[in-house]
Amino acid sequence: MSGLLNAAWVGAQSPAWLAFRQTLRRPQAVQQRRLFHYLAANARTEFGRRYRFGSIRSLAEFQARVPLSSYESYADAISRVRAGAGNVLTAAPVRCLQPSSGSTRAAKLIPYTADLQREFSRAVAPWVCDLARTARGVLGGPAYWSITPLVTGEECGAGASQSGDVRVGFESDSAYLGGWLRRLAEGTLVPCEDLKHAADIGEFRRRTLLRLLRERELRLISVWHPSFLTLLLDRLAASWNELLADLARGVPPAAGLPREPPCPRRARELARADPGQPHSIWPRLAVVSCWADAHAATLSACLRSRLPGVAIQPKGLMATEAVVSLPFAGGHPLAIRSHFFEFIDESGNARLAWELEAGECYSVVVTTGGGFYRYRLQDRIRVEGFLQATPCIRFMGKEDSISDLRGEKLSEGLAAGILSRLLPAHAPGARFALLAPEVEAGTPRYVLFVESATAPAAALCTELESALAANPHYACCVQLGQLRPATVEHVAAGAAERYLERLRASGQRLGNIKPAALSPLGGWRTVFAG
Repeated sequence: MSGLLNAAWVGAQSPAWLAFRQTLRRPQAVQQRRLFHYLAANARTEFGRRYRFGSIRSLAEFQARVPLSSYESYADAISRVRAGAGNVLTAAPVRCLQPSSGSTRAAKLIPYTADLQREFSRAVAPWVCDLARTARGVLGGPAYWSITPLVTGEECGAGASQSGDVRVGFESDSAYLGGWLRRLAEGTLVPCEDLKHAADIGEFRRRTLLRLLRERELRLISVWHPSFLTLLLDRLAASWNELLADLARGVPPAAGLPREPPCPRRARELARADPGQPHSIWPRLAVVSCWADAHAATLSACLRSRLPGVAIQPKGLMATEAVVSLPFAGGHPLAIRSHFFEFIDESGNARLAWELEAGECYSVVVTTGGGFYRYRLQDRIRVEGFLQATPCIRFMGKEDSISDLRGEKLSEGLAAGILSRLLPAHAPGARFALLAPEVEAGTPRYVLFVESATAPAAALCTELESALAANPHYACCVQLGQLRPATVEHVAAGAAERYLERLRASGQRLGNIKPAALSPLGGWRTVFAG
């Protein structure tokens, strides 16, 4: 049945695959059409009237009239949209406000319209069709798309609290696609959506593994950070006998979770498998899709060694706000049919998709059907080459001082705001403070290093973790065990000097080293110990 539904899903998306392939040779025409579609559709909105969308006749005029923006540019408008106001940023109604991490705030709410969902589908469709053509057998069985446990609902105010409010958060991860494509896609997946209601991460992993173990014909695994899958594989090996017993006899219902039916025949079959050799469990697993650039490169390489014979396909660059690139024909071309793109070069000039140069690095700016115009994603990319006339890009990292080891996306602005609130109360007179990752027993955690006359109050550790957990991505990583909870360490006098010396020794000029609340570098514990 999964194979039949996979074939139906790919067949339904073939027109989008063909359209994307045909547009690769003419990015300029496609991108211009995208922009003028937004201008025409939203000319009568509050935003459109403010910048006189209706009278814009050229790309240059659009760039001159509409300023570059960040999430803070839209915060007030989104508050009104959340309360039920219409025609603010888009003429199309906002279906949902999806939580994501912010640079200077713990969480931001991204408006999703039907237009934006279609734009995501225009990128997913060519990826899936291309995968079906290049990965033999990937359509023959079900796929697993990682599910995000509900660990951030209270922080983000999920749901709609009163009549007229816009819902916060999709009801399911597959809802990004929208419409009938979503329902068709769900039929091809290992059913795990209900597991987001698991009371704790241990139960979430246990039941996820049980459902995956039932699927001998599993063909595709799609996760975000590779550590999500490596942690599952660790649990698989450590709890193998218990999992087989659960599979044979079933698992009773628990709070918010249904009964897991017994599957004794599969349990007997798996008794001959080796939990350290995943191919003996899923012999036809063909592809794992995950992040493999920037900080994720090391763990994706580890995943390759643990899954011999399985293709590890690096994902494209996708944010909650927009999809920038997708895996296609051996590269990662720009998703030119999805949004309108601009790129800020090293000199600060805005370049268009057809003006990019191979080998050069740029900052990504998007205009989308969700109502963000000339929005800076703070993602840095490098042009790796071209697929016909369309640039292929590689994600190089976040620009706004982001620490992102496991997908937590902690920013300098967020860290600085937290420390400015907590230190006066819990470490008065602190001479130095730095939040940075440290790896303990193979798992990283964030450590706040504080130099002060007396040891910081014990409450600082609790409040630090609470403040960081207001970032939905960080909270999810801790719940999944990808990160340990944060802690605080009191360091000896001279921490600022040791901080400067380490950065100077790495090649930075002392005059260019700025005080920072957050460092993405590890190893500071050794540095501050002298």
